[in-house]
Amino acid sequence: MKRTLVIGDIHGALKALEQLLERIDLQPEDHLIFLGDYVDGWSQSAGVIDYLMALDREYCCIFIRGNHDAWCEDWLSGQPGSDIWLFNGGQSTVKSYLRLTDEQRQEHLAFFNRMHNYYVDEENRLFIHAGFSSMHGPDHEHYKSNYSWDRTLWEMALAMDRRIEKDSWLYPRRLLLYREIYIGHTPTLRYGMTMPMQACNVWNLDTGAAFTGRISAMAIDGYAVWQSDVVQQLYPQEKGRNK
Repeated sequence: MKRTLVIGDIHGALKALEQLLERIDLQPEDHLIFLGDYVDGWSQSAGVIDYLMALDREYCCIFIRGNHDAWCEDWLSGQPGSDIWLFNGGQSTVKSYLRLTDEQRQEHLAFFNRMHNYYVDEENRLFIHAGFSSMHGPDHEHYKSNYSWDRTLWEMALAMDRRIEKDSWLYPRRLLLYREIYIGHTPTLRYGMTMPMQACNVWNLDTGAAFTGRISAMAIDGYAVWQSDVVQQLYPQEKGRNK
């Protein structure tokens, strides 16, 4: 039976991604939705992109653009790497690209260019890296950077969870637009959680792979969860992202 599998932040951890997908036991009919932040952190960012491009040729995949991916996309297009990007994992990404030819880098850039800012499926479920601020939905977002940077959606869901009924006029309109919303971007480790978290109808699948956590995947029809090992155990000589 076809599964829709949502995968959280990866941050250059190819070993963990391969391990995770092996544990899922992918089937040809599976639909994969990646929530972004494929690069920056561990040493195999370029390898992760190679792997995802190959996966895209074999399976039905949707790739959402994360804030780290936007940084890398800018750099691949010829812009200088910003200090904030280099400090937050970009240095390891730049190093991973040293082995690639110019032609391979252009293929990666084209892959980044094809990524989605967000995706809505036939069940009215939204998949986005971070969030949106418009009460009319991401189609009406004024600040496009919110797709990959906004944390207010998640913070609002946490604050509202189980406090106000959906039929109350106080209930946030943003949360009523979609049956469910799937995000990454904000590590659940910040809340002492190592598993994906739910607040209202929002699921957060960033379980801290860039730091001391794991990569997580969820089959959204049934909510079964798979995880890699703690990423740092797979890269014992590395530190991951700075913060």
